[in-house]
This record gives sequence, structure tokens and C-alpha cells, in this order.
Amino acid sequence: MRDEDTYTGGLRKVARVVLLDPADRVLLLHGHEPDNPADDWWFTPGGGLEGAETREEAALRELAEETGITEVDLGPVLWRRRCSFPFAGRRWDQDEWYYLARTSQTATAALGLTELERRSVSGARWWTCRELERAHETVYPTRLAGLLRTLLDEGPPATPVTLDTEIV
Repeated sequence: MRDEDTYTGGLRKVARVVLLDPADRVLLLHGHEPDNPADDWWFTPGGGLEGAETREEAALRELAEETGITEVDLGPVLWRRRCSFPFAGRRWDQDEWYYLARTSQTATAALGLTELERRSVSGARWWTCRELERAHETVYPTRLAGLLRTLLDEGPPATPVTLDTEIV
């Protein structure tokens, strides 16, 4: 049984992936409340650590499970964020680390989703920075368009940047 199927509270350690293709597009997943598809948002692939795995191992595992993409070069941690939000009838408190990764594999296939993910993830899409800047949809982390622009213009930060805590 996977972490999100058993999570009951406390600070959840999470690894997320800012996956860029050769055109510098970022891959985001489309999610929604399991019982309300109209309550939706876009987010980076990733999830909670399982057992004794490292955050790097979790990032690669989650990416493969949620997107089918396994041919990646995992880079440094870009950002760290604490967040707290309601989802699927529970409150989730997370310590998220965002890893940079690059791939030339752009076809996606979400073959390893948990039962909760099958009820709440409805697809994936590659976004350009310009599309994110113009988007009216909700995207997490918030300010992703600006963060991505800085990343593309300046490269990865020397040390991970701590993003503002988000409590929804």
C-alpha cells in the first residue's frame, strides 16, 4: 500500500519533479478533488517517500508511476516548500523538495497510479513558460511561471530556494 493510501497526518516528506523537455517545456499533471472534477489545478509530478527511500529515489519512482517517463537526468534540488491543504477529505501537511530533471521522452502514460490518483488525476500536459505566464488555471506551486522563467534565464540556484509556505 502506497504512502497516500495510508497517510493520516503529520509532516509528509515529498519529492517533486520540475521536468523539462528539449524545448524547455515543463510537464504538469491535471488534478482535481476526487468527488468534484470542477475543483481542479495543475501540479508537478511527485509524491511521498516510501519506506527508507531517498528523496531522489522517490522523485524518480513517482515520475515513472505518474507519467511513464523513465529516461531522465535528475538534477539538483531547486526549491523547498512547506504546504498544507485539504484534499480527499483529509488535511495534508507536506515538506516538498522540487528537483530539476530533463528528458527527451515526451510521451506520457500514467500506468502506476494509486487508487486515489486514478480518482483525482485526469491527464498531463507540457507547458511553455509563456503559456504558464498567461494561464488562468490554478497551478502549484503558486508563482511557478516566475520560478520557471528565473530557472530558464539564470539556471539552477546554487542552493535550494525556500518558497513561501502555502496554507490553503
